[in-house]
Amino acid sequence: MINFTPFPNLETGKLFLRQLQSTDAGEMFLLRSDKRVLQYIDIKEAVTVDDAVMFIQNINNFIARNESILWAITLKDSSKVIGTICIWNIMPQDNAAEIGYMLHPTFQGKGIMQEAVFKVIDYGFNTMRLHIIDAEVDPANSASIKLLERNGFAYKTQLDGLAIYTLKSTNTV
Repeated sequence: MINFTPFPNLETGKLFLRQLQSTDAGEMFLLRSDKRVLQYIDIKEAVTVDDAVMFIQNINNFIARNESILWAITLKDSSKVIGTICIWNIMPQDNAAEIGYMLHPTFQGKGIMQEAVFKVIDYGFNTMRLHIIDAEVDPANSASIKLLERNGFAYKTQLDGLAIYTLKSTNTV
């Protein structure tokens, strides 16, 4: 059984991945209302800070029910949220889930998401005991496709205009 309590904070060389808090609403509003961030992601744009507050509450409810998990990405020397990364669409019967992420444009191209994805894949396979992690990506989002391929994901199929990439654990028996 998957259990995200207590919340599993994760660390990398440069990053601290932690649970979103209500005090992150301003940064989440900036992230979820930035057209550059949303260019390739099919989510509802935040119009007000209250939208971000509701998002944080919803995410933390999903985490409390062990339905999905989302980490706020921060640099180790700052509590400011610069992005998010999640494991969601968890299918326990198949030991499978999906990964999703977003990063503020100021921090893109600096290896930050590479570190976060690597750490979350490790958590998914070794702690959650997943066998498969999928990612849905807009075929025009070449940076995200390169990130997935660098982490071992392989193109699987196209569905509803999105490219599906998949990564299988080497630990499965």
